Amino acid sequence: MTPFTFNTTPQLICNPGAMSGLGELVKSSIGNHILIVTDPGIVKYGLLETALKSLKAADIQVSIFEDVEADPKESIILAATKIALERKVDAIIGLGGGSSMDVAKLVALLAKGDEQLGDVYGIDMIKGNRLPLVLIPTTAGTGSEVTPISIVTVGAETKKGVVSRKLLPDIAILDADLTLGLPPHVTAATGIDAMVHAIEAFTSRGANNNPLSATLGKEALRLLGANIRTAVKEGQNREARSNMLLGACLAGQAFANSPVAAVHALAYPIGGIFHVPHGLSNALVLPEVMRFNAPECGEDYAALAPLVFPDIDQTGGSQKICQDFIDRLADLSRELGLETTLREVGIQEQDLVKLADAAMEQTRLLVNNPRPVTHQDALTIYQKAL
Repeated sequence: MTPFTFNTTPQLICNPGAMSGLGELVKSSIGNHILIVTDPGIVKYGLLETALKSLKAADIQVSIFEDVEADPKESIILAATKIALERKVDAIIGLGGGSSMDVAKLVALLAKGDEQLGDVYGIDMIKGNRLPLVLIPTTAGTGSEVTPISIVTVGAETKKGVVSRKLLPDIAILDADLTLGLPPHVTAATGIDAMVHAIEAFTSRGANNNPLSATLGKEALRLLGANIRTAVKEGQNREARSNMLLGACLAGQAFANSPVAAVHALAYPIGGIFHVPHGLSNALVLPEVMRFNAPECGEDYAALAPLVFPDIDQTGGSQKICQDFIDRLADLSRELGLETTLREVGIQEQDLVKLADAAMEQTRLLVNNPRPVTHQDALTIYQKAL
């Protein structure tokens, strides 16, 4: 067996309604003065109310930073860190989508006072420790609650990653009740995002590709494929929401250790330059990246196909199954109401070279792709996705 390392969040609580017990959990294991990092939508729609009630009942002092934006910039992280330092909090809770959790990770690090944000971009650049950290997702997509990664928008358009196992939280809480109000479009986009994580983890050529990630990726795809339509069409279905949240978490554990590749590398510029949500950005390029990769990993794709589509015809050989799988994933996005071409999100032919230029800067991700990607390859993929 090839040696590998597997890191994940040490405690995972998966329980609809878990927010009602947050106060006692925090008091017993995290701290007495916490900063909640979240976004305005979470506050507006009342998703903090149960958590705040529980924290108050446990005599936990709470500060709130609610200004997280999608594709968070460095200024957002520094503003939240300033509050954490000024109020001398002793723990951080990140509650929201991937952006809120990614910001919370870095606030927990920077509020310790030993690191500067500009010094920690890259892999394993963090030297010090962080404050205690709890992450609570409100979407079933990013898996950030179990990944050692935080993505930051640097300057106007560039996305950079901070990667270190020190960013893994102490506790992750999966409370499906927090996802019951997600709109169909967000449910669909984040669900496809989670599928991308599982697919890319399974086929990653990263040095740490491992059997645990492969197993988790397959189970994630089974859960996501079986529940995404119901979650989109019946948003109050707690069982489907729970399965989606767990599937996204398992996919997060998979790619946290067997890292993602060209789908993400080509999706990041779409989000950074055109401000397209991350899950949708992934969905837009997924089929064409898979078609590009198929000569190198068609058998892997064929092995995954029946997990998502149990009725897929498996009699025509691996390449036929692979192509059917890709086609059906594209059809699934369309069925779920997602945009399926770059033109639909405002991207034009003249934008594609700029996108390809930016994609080639994502060397951290491209190195994991099953097939080497040149600038011309990236440009061709964008052209086919247009």
